[in-house]
Amino acid sequence: MIQPAADIPLAVAVAVAFFLLFGASLALIGAIGFLRLGTFYERIHAPTLGTSWGIGGVMIASMLYFSFSLQKPVLHELLIGLFVTVTTPVTFLLLARAALYRDRTEGKNGVPGGIGKASGEQAEEEPVDPS
Repeated sequence: MIQPAADIPLAVAVAVAFFLLFGASLALIGAIGFLRLGTFYERIHAPTLGTSWGIGGVMIASMLYFSFSLQKPVLHELLIGLFVTVTTPVTFLLLARAALYRDRTEGKNGVPGGIGKASGEQAEEEPVDPS
């Protein structure tokens, strides 16, 4: 049986509010970073951090609230956090590599270079060994 929200102890309500506001603030910062940053390569970083850490705050708040309202530990939300934590960086990596490949293939200026390359510097092709 679920307890009404008014029956939850004050300390738990404050902790839930803190984690909820913390997670929502991080998600908002990620969204603002997405809007304010100029290039695709700058924009892609802010939302991934906002998503990962923002969902963490909301998830902790949800776990606390439902653990106290149901009077039993609620841990299945850890699966959601695990899924978001694993998929967000993978998605970030795939999007960045696809954009980098596209931009290098089209010869666009300002494309980040490889390791040890300056920004916008084209990678030199290595000579092919004829043997």
